[in-house]
Amino acid sequence: MTVTIGAIVGSLRDDSVTRIGLERALSAVETHGGQAKLLDLREYDLPVYDADARDAGDAEAFRQEVRELDAVLLGTPVYHGSYAAPLKNALDYCGFDEFENTTVGLMAVAGGGFPLPALDHLRGVLRALDAWVLPFQAAIPDSKSAVENGQVADEDIEERLETLGQRIMEYANIEPDPITFEGQHNVGAHADESG
Repeated sequence: MTVTIGAIVGSLRDDSVTRIGLERALSAVETHGGQAKLLDLREYDLPVYDADARDAGDAEAFRQEVRELDAVLLGTPVYHGSYAAPLKNALDYCGFDEFENTTVGLMAVAGGGFPLPALDHLRGVLRALDAWVLPFQAAIPDSKSAVENGQVADEDIEERLETLGQRIMEYANIEPDPITFEGQHNVGAHADESG
Protein backbone atom coordinates (compact mmCIF):
# COMPACT_ATOMS: atom_id res chain seq x y z
CA MET A 1 0.00 0.00 0.00
CA THR A 2 1.30 3.47 -0.91
CA VAL A 3 2.14 5.80 1.96
CA THR A 4 0.76 9.33 1.59
CA ILE A 5 2.76 12.15 3.14
CA GLY A 6 1.28 15.63 3.37
CA ALA A 7 3.17 18.86 3.93
CA ILE A 8 1.39 21.83 5.49
CA VAL A 9 2.93 25.14 4.38
CA GLY A 10 2.82 27.61 7.26
CA SER A 11 3.62 30.60 5.04
CA LEU A 12 1.22 32.62 2.91
CA ARG A 13 3.90 34.36 0.81
CA ASP A 14 3.93 33.81 -2.94
CA ASP A 15 7.72 33.35 -3.03
CA SER A 16 7.79 31.29 0.15
CA VAL A 17 11.09 29.62 1.00
CA THR A 18 9.04 27.41 3.35
CA ARG A 19 7.05 26.12 0.37
CA ILE A 20 10.25 25.53 -1.62
CA GLY A 21 11.79 23.58 1.27
CA LEU A 22 8.71 21.40 1.77
CA GLU A 23 8.45 20.74 -1.97
CA ARG A 24 12.05 19.51 -1.88
CA ALA A 25 11.30 17.21 1.07
CA LEU A 26 8.19 15.91 -0.74
CA SER A 27 10.32 15.21 -3.79
CA ALA A 28 12.42 12.92 -1.57
CA VAL A 29 9.19 11.28 -0.35
CA GLU A 30 8.35 10.41 -3.95
CA THR A 31 11.89 9.20 -4.61
CA HIS A 32 11.44 6.77 -1.71
CA GLY A 33 8.13 5.43 -3.01
CA GLY A 34 5.60 7.63 -1.24
CA GLN A 35 2.77 9.76 -2.53
CA ALA A 36 3.24 13.46 -1.77
CA LYS A 37 0.57 16.04 -1.12
CA LEU A 38 1.13 19.76 -0.51
CA LEU A 39 -1.45 21.44 1.74
CA ASP A 40 -1.02 25.13 0.95
CA LEU A 41 -2.83 27.22 3.56
CA ARG A 42 -3.44 29.96 0.95
CA GLU A 43 -5.99 27.59 -0.61
CA TYR A 44 -8.15 27.18 2.52
CA ASP A 45 -10.61 29.55 4.15
CA LEU A 46 -9.58 29.21 7.79
CA PRO A 47 -10.74 32.27 9.75
CA VAL A 48 -8.97 33.09 13.01
CA TYR A 49 -9.85 30.13 15.21
CA ASP A 50 -12.87 30.52 17.47
CA ALA A 51 -13.73 27.50 19.63
CA ASP A 52 -17.42 28.39 19.23
CA ALA A 53 -17.10 28.18 15.42
CA ARG A 54 -14.90 25.10 15.09
CA ASP A 55 -16.28 24.26 11.62
CA ALA A 56 -15.92 27.74 10.13
CA GLY A 57 -14.90 28.08 6.50
CA ASP A 58 -12.96 25.10 5.15
CA ALA A 59 -12.12 23.70 8.59
CA GLU A 60 -13.82 20.32 8.19
CA ALA A 61 -12.41 19.81 4.68
CA PHE A 62 -8.93 20.70 5.96
CA ARG A 63 -9.21 18.33 8.93
CA GLN A 64 -10.44 15.55 6.63
CA GLU A 65 -7.42 15.98 4.37
CA VAL A 66 -5.06 15.82 7.35
CA ARG A 67 -6.80 12.70 8.75
CA GLU A 68 -6.34 10.91 5.42
CA LEU A 69 -2.55 11.34 5.52
CA ASP A 70 -0.22 8.63 6.80
CA ALA A 71 2.27 11.23 8.07
CA VAL A 72 2.66 14.99 8.04
CA LEU A 73 5.45 17.47 7.43
CA LEU A 74 5.01 20.91 8.98
CA GLY A 75 6.95 23.86 7.62
CA THR A 76 7.02 27.37 9.00
CA PRO A 77 8.82 30.65 8.62
CA VAL A 78 10.12 32.05 11.89
CA TYR A 79 8.36 35.17 13.14
CA HIS A 80 9.62 36.74 16.38
CA GLY A 81 11.38 33.54 17.40
CA SER A 82 8.41 31.21 16.95
CA TYR A 83 6.31 29.59 14.26
CA ALA A 84 3.92 31.51 12.04
CA ALA A 85 0.32 32.45 12.84
CA PRO A 86 -1.20 30.74 9.75
CA LEU A 87 0.23 27.39 10.91
CA LYS A 88 -0.84 27.97 14.52
CA ASN A 89 -4.35 28.78 13.31
CA ALA A 90 -4.52 25.65 11.13
CA LEU A 91 -3.29 23.48 14.01
CA ASP A 92 -5.90 25.01 16.32
CA TYR A 93 -8.61 23.69 13.99
CA CYS A 94 -7.10 20.20 14.35
CA GLY A 95 -6.84 17.90 17.33
CA PHE A 96 -6.24 14.33 18.41
CA ASP A 97 -8.32 12.92 15.53
CA GLU A 98 -5.83 14.42 13.10
CA PHE A 99 -2.52 13.95 14.93
CA GLU A 100 -2.66 11.29 17.67
CA ASN A 101 -0.14 8.52 16.86
CA THR A 102 0.72 10.29 13.59
CA THR A 103 4.34 10.71 12.54
CA VAL A 104 5.22 14.38 12.04
CA GLY A 105 8.38 15.94 10.61
CA LEU A 106 9.38 19.56 11.20
CA MET A 107 11.06 22.21 9.07
CA ALA A 108 11.61 25.90 9.81
CA VAL A 109 12.93 28.82 7.78
CA ALA A 110 14.72 31.84 9.20
CA GLY A 111 16.19 34.98 7.73
CA GLY A 112 19.01 34.70 10.27
CA GLY A 113 20.54 31.84 12.22
CA PHE A 114 19.28 28.35 13.04
CA PRO A 115 15.60 28.59 14.06
CA LEU A 116 15.72 26.22 17.02
CA PRO A 117 13.08 27.91 19.25
CA ALA A 118 10.41 27.73 16.52
CA LEU A 119 11.09 24.04 16.02
CA ASP A 120 10.97 23.44 19.78
CA HIS A 121 7.63 25.27 20.02
CA LEU A 122 6.15 23.14 17.25
CA ARG A 123 7.52 19.98 18.84
CA GLY A 124 5.75 20.87 22.10
CA VAL A 125 2.42 21.44 20.34
CA LEU A 126 2.63 18.09 18.54
CA ARG A 127 3.58 16.28 21.75
CA ALA A 128 0.46 17.74 23.36
CA LEU A 129 -1.54 16.16 20.51
CA ASP A 130 0.18 12.77 21.10
CA ALA A 131 1.87 12.86 17.69
CA TRP A 132 5.15 11.03 17.13
CA VAL A 133 7.59 13.76 16.11
CA LEU A 134 10.70 12.73 14.20
CA PRO A 135 13.91 13.35 16.15
CA PHE A 136 15.45 14.59 12.89
CA GLN A 137 14.38 18.09 11.85
CA ALA A 138 15.39 20.42 9.04
CA ALA A 139 16.03 24.12 8.96
CA ILE A 140 16.79 26.70 6.32
CA PRO A 141 18.74 29.49 8.03
CA ASP A 142 19.87 32.62 6.13
CA SER A 143 16.98 31.98 3.75
CA LYS A 144 17.77 34.81 1.33
CA SER A 145 21.03 33.16 0.33
CA ALA A 146 19.83 29.55 0.66
CA VAL A 147 17.48 29.70 -2.33
CA GLU A 148 18.16 30.86 -5.88
CA ASN A 149 15.63 30.92 -8.72
CA GLY A 150 13.11 28.94 -6.71
CA GLN A 151 15.57 26.14 -5.88
CA VAL A 152 17.59 25.26 -2.78
CA ALA A 153 21.13 26.42 -3.55
CA ASP A 154 22.92 25.24 -0.42
CA GLU A 155 24.10 21.60 -0.64
CA ASP A 156 23.98 21.01 3.11
CA ILE A 157 20.38 22.24 3.32
CA GLU A 158 19.48 20.21 0.24
CA GLU A 159 20.85 17.12 1.98
CA ARG A 160 18.86 17.86 5.18
CA LEU A 161 15.63 18.25 3.22
CA GLU A 162 16.32 15.00 1.37
CA THR A 163 16.91 13.29 4.73
CA LEU A 164 13.70 14.75 6.16
CA GLY A 165 11.73 13.26 3.26
CA GLN A 166 13.48 9.93 3.68
CA ARG A 167 12.92 9.80 7.46
CA ILE A 168 9.22 10.65 7.24
CA MET A 169 8.85 7.74 4.85
CA GLU A 170 10.81 5.36 7.07
CA TYR A 171 8.74 6.16 10.17
CA ALA A 172 5.36 7.03 8.62
CA ASN A 173 3.69 3.93 10.07
CA ILE A 174 5.64 3.47 13.28
CA GLU A 175 3.70 1.55 15.92
CA PRO A 176 2.61 3.85 18.76
CA ASP A 177 4.19 3.31 22.15
CA PRO A 178 2.02 2.26 25.09
CA ILE A 179 0.38 5.26 26.72
CA THR A 180 2.68 7.04 29.15
CA PHE A 181 1.95 8.33 32.63
CA GLU A 182 1.86 11.86 31.15
CA GLY A 183 -0.46 10.70 28.37
CA GLN A 184 -2.93 9.26 30.86
CA HIS A 185 -3.16 12.71 32.41
CA ASN A 186 -3.55 14.55 29.09
CA VAL A 187 -7.25 15.29 29.59
CA GLY A 188 -7.74 16.52 26.04
CA ALA A 189 -6.77 13.15 24.65
CA HIS A 190 -9.59 11.42 26.46
CA ALA A 191 -12.39 13.98 26.65
CA ASP A 192 -13.80 16.92 24.75
CA GLU A 193 -11.75 20.10 25.05
CA SER A 194 -13.40 22.71 27.23
CA GLY A 195 -11.37 25.78 26.23
